[in-house]
Parts: sequence; structure tokens; C-alpha cells
Amino acid sequence: MPGGDKVQMAGRIRFITYRDKRVLLADCTGCSPEQLALLADEMPRWVTREPTGSVLILGDFSGAEFSKDSVEHIKIAAVFDRAHLRRAAWVLTENLPKALFDSIRTFSQRDIPIFKTRDEALDYLVS
Repeated sequence: MPGGDKVQMAGRIRFITYRDKRVLLADCTGCSPEQLALLADEMPRWVTREPTGSVLILGDFSGAEFSKDSVEHIKIAAVFDRAHLRRAAWVLTENLPKALFDSIRTFSQRDIPIFKTRDEALDYLVS
């Protein structure tokens, strides 16, 4: 990856507060497949620092472009995250083919609810 991509990725993974709850945001909006892979590779470093069963994760993939390779990176990250996860939600804009999404869910053995907006996803996470 060129160094510029790493600079652009800075700040895309961060904790935010929503209704007094701490949520780990993976802001993947508008990412290329290469950027998605880079972010997916970084996620376990954030999640595995947290106590088991404690993390609320929001993945916002609005406008992102997926490839089979980026989906493979996401699948691996989703497995690493599973033990630390309390609840997850994704924002997708019909940009991830169902077969690829299903492969992520099957591989990670996780149910990942999909929402159209970030606010809907956040409301679900903190409910």
C-alpha cells in the first residue's frame, strides 16, 4: 500500500460516544477495495484490546467498493472480533453482493444486522 493510503485511513477507526455508550466506528465510507482490506486488517488491534463481550461495533460501508480480496480480509477480522463483540451493525448501500455478505456471516459465525443509515445502526447498537 502506498504511504498516502495509510495517512487517509488514520481516524477511520475510532471510538465514538452515542447516547452515553461507547461505540467502535469503522468508517469505511467511500473506500476502495484496497482501503477496505487495510481497515479490516487494523480492526482486530482495536477490538482485541477490549474486554470479552464488551464491544459495540459499527461498520459504515456506505459507498464502499468491495472485491473478493477485501471480503477475505473482512472475514478474518470478523472472526478475531467475535469474542470481544457485544453487538455489531453495518451500514450498507446495496454495494455488497448478497453472496459475499453471506460468506462473511457464514465464515465468522456472526449475525450482522444491516441498516440504511448510520443513525439507525447506532440506535440498534445502543438499544
